[in-house]
Amino acid sequence: MPAHQDSAPQDPSHPGPRPEQVTELARLKAFTNPLRMHLYRLLHAAGAATASQLAEQVDEAPSLVSYHLRKLAEHEFVAEAPEHARDGRERWWRVANEGGFGFRDSRFTGTPEGAATTQAVAHAIVETRFEQYRHYLAQARAWGARWSDAATSSEWIMDLTADELAEMGSEFEALAARWRERAKAAARSGGGEEREHVSLHLYSFPFRP
Repeated sequence: MPAHQDSAPQDPSHPGPRPEQVTELARLKAFTNPLRMHLYRLLHAAGAATASQLAEQVDEAPSLVSYHLRKLAEHEFVAEAPEHARDGRERWWRVANEGGFGFRDSRFTGTPEGAATTQAVAHAIVETRFEQYRHYLAQARAWGARWSDAATSSEWIMDLTADELAEMGSEFEALAARWRERAKAAARSGGGEEREHVSLHLYSFPFRP
């Protein structure tokens, strides 16, 4: 999924695909459109989908969704998935990198355009995540006690150096990646356990009281 910043140093125990690091401003600008960010997240969760299927979820016209998917494909964030098509008329899409993408503010904030772009994309990421969490909170009772008790919301306050903060972020990323790969392996084995999409949001940032 989208990561505001990539973690460093990288943990060698990190399994599975890593986030692709975006280094070109033109590519990052593709996500200044909030709908594209929403479509990317939905496609990441679904694994593969058509523009019509995604259009139903975002309440937009399939033609508009198809346009934005093509724009994301131009910047290599999504790719066609013809192996899912049942006939030549279907056009399926998937994310290009299962590990998602990340970027560093410092790579782009040297110019006004770069600074504005990183801020716009960061806001789009946060708003999309918060909207997803607000939607869960509104439906928490419908999930039942087992799932609502398993869901977590926590905050820790600590005093760290910048290097320690980066190291901690790398450890969290590796931990989440291990659970992701474990879940994939279990699903492939066909164990029959009840599984749902789970979204893990993690923010770490400096502040002064």
